[in-house]
Amino acid sequence: MDEESRAAAGSNWITQHPVYQDLLNLGVDDSTQVYGAFLVYLDLTEVRRWTSVVAVPSPELQAVLLEGCEKEGGEVQVVYPLPAHRSVSHRDLRCILGRGTRMLLCAVASDSTLVYQRLSDGLMTPDPPVDVRDLGRRQHRKRRLQT
Repeated sequence: MDEESRAAAGSNWITQHPVYQDLLNLGVDDSTQVYGAFLVYLDLTEVRRWTSVVAVPSPELQAVLLEGCEKEGGEVQVVYPLPAHRSVSHRDLRCILGRGTRMLLCAVASDSTLVYQRLSDGLMTPDPPVDVRDLGRRQHRKRRLQT
């Protein structure tokens, strides 16, 4: 293979990737969302080491959703890859939350930055901060970082 052929093949590796081809064949017309779903797929499988990640078309949303397990044998979670310039409606979120599984919304920026947000049907109590203890010295119980 000569130098030009290798350079051309290297620049098109995403479009040649079998998972990207599978995502294109799911019938979603929005190529930006499909591309974002592919980036999220790579992040989940190659960086975060999720297992059993599969792409699922959502005709109601005209989007590709990803389902997978964060840990081997763990609970299935749905990830909704959403290009950052797009808005999401309450109806869209209700459609996904109605599936009964945990959901992550993943904003995909134009520079391929990914930001995950966990969504739930209702309010969730946040985890307590790490390395913070209650000193109880004042009536309002001021919190200070441990040193």
